[in-house]
Amino acid sequence: MSKVFYHVVTDRPMQIGQEIVFDDNHHSGVYERVYALKDKVEDVYAHPENYGDENLDHHLKVALRELALEEVRKKKYPNYPSRLACLYVSNSLKEAEEWYNKFIEWGRKTYSIVKVEVDGNTYIGDAWNCFDGTTDKNENLLYAEDYWKSDKNNMGLEPIVEILVSGKIKVVEIIKENKKV
Repeated sequence: MSKVFYHVVTDRPMQIGQEIVFDDNHHSGVYERVYALKDKVEDVYAHPENYGDENLDHHLKVALRELALEEVRKKKYPNYPSRLACLYVSNSLKEAEEWYNKFIEWGRKTYSIVKVEVDGNTYIGDAWNCFDGTTDKNENLLYAEDYWKSDKNNMGLEPIVEILVSGKIKVVEIIKENKKV
């Protein structure tokens, strides 16, 4: 049975009727960006003395985080969608509009908000539990475990809900379009 969610479109425009599949064989753009840095991540872990956490660039920190998250997910939470093969969605239009406004505020290209029907797996997490990857693999794996356990964030802040969905996804309506992109 399919479920309805709202998605903020940031990579490229989507059309009504468009179908997307995310699974073990169909990955997102995040997968490509992360795996392009896999050799660098392995070098960081093999030679942490050559790197300082303060010297890691944003994309490398993301790769360190996402690879740790994927390792923990595969071992302990295999039924959850992979962050490397999913669509990020919201339960309500109000939540999607909050993300939409944040993305625009952060300078990220933001095309639209679409309503999607999803036939697949879902994971609800707290974006506060995302972390910057470090040169310490064990530390990254511990942070990754915290993310997938869906515990309250350690900052005592109201959760920032992020929903990951995988499986068959269909765009059923364009709710809002950004004519400035």
